[in-house]
Amino acid sequence: MSQDLEEYQEIIEQLKPMINEPEFNQVLSQVASNVPKQKRFLIKMELKRLSRPCLRLIDLRGQVAGDCREYTYQGKSHFLDDTAIDVFERQVRLFGEYTMGVYEAVKNTENSYRIIYQKQREEAEKEGLEVEERKPHHAPVLRFGEYAKRSEERMNFAVNIELFTDLNKSIQATTIDVSVSGLKVKLANEHLFKVGERITVQFRGLEGEYSIDRKAGVGYNIVDVESSKREQRISLQKNDEHAHHSFDDFFEKFIHGNKRRYKVNMDNTLTAIKLKTYEQYFIPNVTSVPVYIEKLNNVYIPKYALINDSNKDPLYYWSDEIFELRLGYVLGHQRIERMLSLPENSQETVVYSFTHVKDDKIYFYSASQEELFERPDLMKVFLGYGGRKASWRVFKLQITDVDINQAHMPLSLPDSVSGAVKRQNHPPAPRLMSRIKNVRHIALLTDITDDVGTQIYERIPIRRGEISQLKVFGHPRNKLPPTVQMFRFKYHNQRKETRYQLRTKVLLNFGDMVIEGSSEDVSTRGMRIELNDFFHGEEQDLVKLSFPLLQNVTKKYELTNLPYKVKGISYDRNVLHLQAVVDSANKTAQRFFDELIRNNRSKLKAYKEEEEIPGIGAALRNMYARNVINTAFFIRKEGIEFLPDAIVTSNPNSRLNNLLAYDAESGQYNMHFLYSTYGVELDFIQYTLKKIKTNKKPLMREIFIAFDPSREFIDEAIKSRFADQFHGDKERKNFINQARQAGQFIAVKVFLARAGRPDIERLQSEISYVGIYAIHRAKVLEEQLWNIIGVGDLIDVTDEVLIRHHFSQQQILDNQQTPAYHKVNSAKIENLLKA
Repeated sequence: MSQDLEEYQEIIEQLKPMINEPEFNQVLSQVASNVPKQKRFLIKMELKRLSRPCLRLIDLRGQVAGDCREYTYQGKSHFLDDTAIDVFERQVRLFGEYTMGVYEAVKNTENSYRIIYQKQREEAEKEGLEVEERKPHHAPVLRFGEYAKRSEERMNFAVNIELFTDLNKSIQATTIDVSVSGLKVKLANEHLFKVGERITVQFRGLEGEYSIDRKAGVGYNIVDVESSKREQRISLQKNDEHAHHSFDDFFEKFIHGNKRRYKVNMDNTLTAIKLKTYEQYFIPNVTSVPVYIEKLNNVYIPKYALINDSNKDPLYYWSDEIFELRLGYVLGHQRIERMLSLPENSQETVVYSFTHVKDDKIYFYSASQEELFERPDLMKVFLGYGGRKASWRVFKLQITDVDINQAHMPLSLPDSVSGAVKRQNHPPAPRLMSRIKNVRHIALLTDITDDVGTQIYERIPIRRGEISQLKVFGHPRNKLPPTVQMFRFKYHNQRKETRYQLRTKVLLNFGDMVIEGSSEDVSTRGMRIELNDFFHGEEQDLVKLSFPLLQNVTKKYELTNLPYKVKGISYDRNVLHLQAVVDSANKTAQRFFDELIRNNRSKLKAYKEEEEIPGIGAALRNMYARNVINTAFFIRKEGIEFLPDAIVTSNPNSRLNNLLAYDAESGQYNMHFLYSTYGVELDFIQYTLKKIKTNKKPLMREIFIAFDPSREFIDEAIKSRFADQFHGDKERKNFINQARQAGQFIAVKVFLARAGRPDIERLQSEISYVGIYAIHRAKVLEEQLWNIIGVGDLIDVTDEVLIRHHFSQQQILDNQQTPAYHKVNSAKIENLLKA
């Protein structure tokens, strides 16, 4: 509705039921008798517009402070909360059908975030305040490890100062915080500063109370400038051109004596705690495998891999019949070299693989998308034959540069805080650094196989006679790849003993069922097993295990029907965490595995809980955290809503991140596509987080997105739908073609899990420091972090989906081009400049 008609809102509401009645003009004249004739005509035209039938679907998920559900009217589904349903039905009664008036009334309910924000801004403008614009699907973009490590304490302290430029121009300012070697100050926008500029500071507010030479100024360099509508804030670092020993002594004593009164500035520490907590939520749930690549004599060699409970499957997939890890097959020198030759933001590929078992030996086959395009005669054979095999896998393989100095992630606190802080800030030992000195890259391997894609591949027609030609993609067993050493992602260690990798046959007895499987790792008091079938029991159930192969190596112990208690069950119910039942009558399991481990400790591989070089696991983890290739996101629970809290990436120029940047302010991303998926009764985020349990493997879904940034409104620019919601391949391909013609097609694998709990012990020094000087801020931060309920990962799988649907290499390259964005109205720009 135009602003000209807002004052006649009550009249318009009264006339809505009469718009299609014969006596409408007569009633209009009576009700609006005091309204000028010209305005009366506009009211009539507005009512005619509002009464036009509407075909638009309404989806309020994430746009209102209410719980939305599917609401059907005349065979069309909308997603509305209770308030919106009430407004919808009331307006339909007024108009007699679903019209534009109904649509607009529902989109403007009182609990709409947009309406709430408008009211807040209007009230704030009356009071002369600024309001931060908050949109429900928007979240700040962060990078792990991006916090300042301070060399000294900084104190919040406001005092009047006078700045002098190189041209001796005087400018009044006020300090925000101070330290011996730097300041942060705020001042008006009249004079524009730039980074690198030199200025002199006179501390006018301290002249009367403290003995500072009034004539002597202190020289500073500008290291950062932040501007807003009302003011600018500049960060200053004292330059070393002139000695200021007396000034330094004065400020050091001043800060030490007043830091409890004025409070130490700990913005960087609060940021560090938040980022480290996000990191702890995310990294244990990563389904991708980070592999650390050395470069020796111009040859790329995979050296280390990080494993957790969510990414172990790809590692076990690349293990042979004697359980030796052959990850080097997929990360050969030529494949790595080829990826590194690609443009910086495109150093990735898709790798397809399957295995063949002959004479109890496993043979691995793999091919990247580029390798298959180079052999068009074998491409369909490889995809069609591989897709029919149970061992078929599709992997996304990415690579990025890494700096070994990133292995050190000190605290945000200066060494002077305490001896414990100084020890934690100490860089890694030379022995540790010597082990990683040749690491140059991190390769990220992600299993993106799913049923929808596999069904398409297995339908590709092949000729049996061509299968033998696939040997060119086989990895020779007589030329083994380099050994890759595994380390676990390690935060808080909840285990009381070391676990050892041991794969051996297991028979599980539960009720009247016997399920075959194999152990994955063992300790004296427990083990983890993978079953060949579903386990239908529950946690705390008692089961009995038999070890037929281990029985062949011992006559001392009877290894049948040993009692174990179920302590954990995987999401797909085929991986169990078990605890041995140990009492006076049941000690066989504990005694046998204790003896087995003691006698074979040199042969058994321990998960690197106890590292041969202390700290190497943490060093590798730090390097990965600083180079997260994909896009991590964190979900908080706010009332009944599940909203984005933060997004982390180190690759802002990717195709996926261009999508997320649409309609988002600088420094933020927009997660709209995950909250507006067609045909989902509950939004994906809410549904998944209510369904999945903590410490379970992340749930994976594939989503198709039509992205047309030339459109001005986000509902028209971004249309999304889950891949498993289409009625067959033809419908999926039509969606892809329409998206490509209008703008760009993007496919994303979404991994989502419930957040666990952070390792407070690792954060204790910084949390304690905040608690000393600002206990209230520590409590607020703690509450915010405990509201994080979900953690996820977004992985661009567009190219693989296009290959799957038989698009050519050129069409795939064309789709990688960034489409044109909508033109901004020049009148709007002029109005902004005048503001």
